[in-house]
Amino acid sequence: MGKILCPTRGGEASYRTQDAAIAMARQQGDELVFLYVVDLDFLNKTERAVRPDVVAEEMRHLGEFLLSMAQERARNQGWDAEYVVREGDVATEIKAAAVEEGATVVVLGQAAPDDPTCAFAPEGLLRFAQEIENETGIEARVVC
Repeated sequence: MGKILCPTRGGEASYRTQDAAIAMARQQGDELVFLYVVDLDFLNKTERAVRPDVVAEEMRHLGEFLLSMAQERARNQGWDAEYVVREGDVATEIKAAAVEEGATVVVLGQAAPDDPTCAFAPEGLLRFAQEIENETGIEARVVC
């Protein structure tokens, strides 16, 4: 039995990726873990006075809510899933979580091309999947 790690941002744009990961887990009998990464890098792009600790806590709560929705999607499709929230650079944290969770595959989804919050441009996602495989030895699949 393997373990699938599915990084997600939640919401409608992520449903296709979540559903693909759920279907793969069910078909292969694998464990499933959804991942949300709180990345505060955007705070460096503003001159507004903000408290990063407060923003991080609120984003963590949002992430937990979105992940609980992903868990519910899995449960509604007949599969149990766990979730993990991490904080830091998205790419770094996905790779670290894959290793720490003992994932056998990482399922990455393609966001809508016009989504300004997407961490990876469409052409960069395949490069990132290859980077995961090269650096961790863990298979990475991109679903569209």
